[in-house]
Amino acid sequence: MSAALATPVLAANWKMNHGPTQARAFVAAFLARYTPRTDRTIVLVPPALSLATTRDALADRRDILLGIQNVHYEDKGAFTGESSAPMAADAGASLALVGHSERRHIFGERDEDTARKVAAALRAGLRPMLCVGETIDQRERGETEAVVLRQLRAGLAVVDASAFDRVLIAYEPVWAIGTGRTATPDDAATVHAVLHAALRERAGTDAIPVLYGGSVTAANAGALLAAPGVNGLLVGGASLDPESWTAIATTPVPAT
Repeated sequence: MSAALATPVLAANWKMNHGPTQARAFVAAFLARYTPRTDRTIVLVPPALSLATTRDALADRRDILLGIQNVHYEDKGAFTGESSAPMAADAGASLALVGHSERRHIFGERDEDTARKVAAALRAGLRPMLCVGETIDQRERGETEAVVLRQLRAGLAVVDASAFDRVLIAYEPVWAIGTGRTATPDDAATVHAVLHAALRERAGTDAIPVLYGGSVTAANAGALLAAPGVNGLLVGGASLDPESWTAIATTPVPAT
């Protein structure tokens, strides 16, 4: 069994931003503002080229975890331009995003690909964060529940009972990513309830963190974290600035 992560889990996905020089400067600015806390888990997810630099910049700050934005489903081989899960672990990652909406909708990643990547992450000792979410057209057709459950079940099809303690889920409605539109706390709570119910059925536990992602800012982070079933945040644009990311990372945790 892996040690449980303190919730909320607050993850900064830098996407294709912050090369090694910028990553080093970001970490210095963030660490100057953020002191270790035991009531949450902080994760930085830089681009692959900045992973080792970010690891080195964090030095002894073991309270901050590192993730990689994508992994190939094979452990090694002739896959020019790809990064494997074992390589990511060797470079300092302890978590891997799988099935982010941009991987699905820009790069054509399929549900079966996410299952293979979840399996690869687990083999390498990484925690996979499986991302699920619907487009605006799917939402308007009333298909949100069907879409997120299909993506969830497909991605977790390869996970056995002994590994569920290493899995995280992120609900990221595609229509709210980078658009300035954000699901309301009630919207998030509704979908998170569906996901938690499915996880209880599939994994027999309600301890798997389910994060919300989609135009999260320092202004709405508190309300989203207070929504029932929201166990953390996956943050994109607002995580690129050390000041705004610190504001999110230090958001008061709702009383339980």
